[in-house]
Amino acid sequence: QVQLVESGGGLAQAGGSLRLSCVASMNIFRINVMGWYRQAPGKQRELVARFTAGGSTNYANSVRDRFTISGDNAKNTVYLQMNGLKSEDTAVYYCNANFPWRDYWGQGTQVTVSS
Repeated sequence: QVQLVESGGGLAQAGGSLRLSCVASMNIFRINVMGWYRQAPGKQRELVARFTAGGSTNYANSVRDRFTISGDNAKNTVYLQMNGLKSEDTAVYYCNANFPWRDYWGQGTQVTVSS
């Protein structure tokens, strides 16, 4: 069992920045893939960014060059630095830990961007 606890969401103005944190209950570099997803009202959950234990990263086209995913192994924490926020970034953001046998999810943190 893996617990994931997100924090750092809130209200930001368009063009502003927020940093989300996800603390895992285990060494994050022992996890197959760690990532951030988001779900806006009335829409499906979508991938925002992720990195693999092998070190590769992937970003959604809509956030590329604005968001950065990173990890701190000593703190078992994954971050999502969000710059240049847009109103369409408004959503609940979820941390995800992927293993070959199942996914684990955090409880989510709300990000609201005002234009």
